[in-house]
Amino acid sequence: METAKVIIKPLLTEKSLVDAAKGDYSFVVDKRATKGEIRKAVKEKFSVDVLSVKTRITKGRTRRVFRSREKTTVGPKKTATVRVGKEQKIDLFEVKQ
Repeated sequence: METAKVIIKPLLTEKSLVDAAKGDYSFVVDKRATKGEIRKAVKEKFSVDVLSVKTRITKGRTRRVFRSREKTTVGPKKTATVRVGKEQKIDLFEVKQ
């Protein structure tokens, strides 16, 4: 798989920003990507040393659209949490005050 298509977007939530302060960064990745491909893509894109990669797949579900009876589906997604080396960080997750 091409390294440009492995990482879809960074996962920016309150919890992921707290984890980013500890050196763990979360990304939404392609469902077919392996841990080795994720490691390689993060290393190339952000030029950091990757110590470990943890992945999890969230299954899809149906949701109601506002107050109507219409239902829509939210597809499954795969997220990866990447731990980088000490004294290294990814600037996307920095909180400016």
